[in-house]
Amino acid sequence: MSKLRQRLARVAMIALIPALLAGCGINNIPTKEERAKAQWAEVQNQYQRRSDLIPNLVETVKGYAAQEKGVLVEVTEARASATQVKVDASTLTDPAKFAQYSQAQDKLSGVLGRLMMIQESYPNLKSNENFMALQSQLEGTENRITISRRDYNEAVRDYNLEFKLFPNSLWAMAHQGSKPMEMFSASAQAQSAPSVSFAPTAPAVAPGSAPPK
Repeated sequence: MSKLRQRLARVAMIALIPALLAGCGINNIPTKEERAKAQWAEVQNQYQRRSDLIPNLVETVKGYAAQEKGVLVEVTEARASATQVKVDASTLTDPAKFAQYSQAQDKLSGVLGRLMMIQESYPNLKSNENFMALQSQLEGTENRITISRRDYNEAVRDYNLEFKLFPNSLWAMAHQGSKPMEMFSASAQAQSAPSVSFAPTAPAVAPGSAPPK
C-alpha cells in the first residue's frame, strides 16, 4: 500500500511541475521574446519606409541644387550601406551585428539631416510641392522610427529582466535558443545634424597682394 502511495505521489508531483513552473513565470521568457521580436519587425518596417523615400527625395533636391553633389552622393552612399547590412533573428542577440546595423542607420539619419538643411539656401526648393510632400513624409517616418526604437527597447528591457529572475534563469540556461537581446543606444550623430554652411567661399588672396574690394 505504501509503495502505491509513493507512486501516486510521484505522479502527482510530475503533474504539478508544469503548473508550478508556469506560476513562477517560466512562460514569460518565450512570451516576452515574441513581443520583442514583433517590436523589432516594426523598427525594420519604419527604416524600410525611410529607405524607400530617399531616391525620390534625392532626385527632387538634385533638380534644384545639383551643385550640392557632395551631400547628394553622401546620402546615396549612406542609404546603400544601410541597405547592405543584412539582419535576421540572430542579429538581436549578436552585439557586433546589432551595432553594425544601428550605426549604419544612425549615419544615414545624420546625412539626411544635412540634405534637409539644403533647402534653406534654395527658396524654389522650399516651395516645391513634391519636395514639401517628401519632407513631410520623411519627418513622419523619422518620428515613427524614434517611437518604434523606444518601444523595442522597452520590450527588450522587460524581456532581458526575465534572465535575472529565478527560476527563469535556470530555464534559459536549459534552452539555448533564448538569449538576452541587444538594445538601441542614443547616438549623438543621429540626434543632431551637423552644422553645414552653404555660403560661398571667399577667393584666396595671393601673398603680398591686397584683398579684393
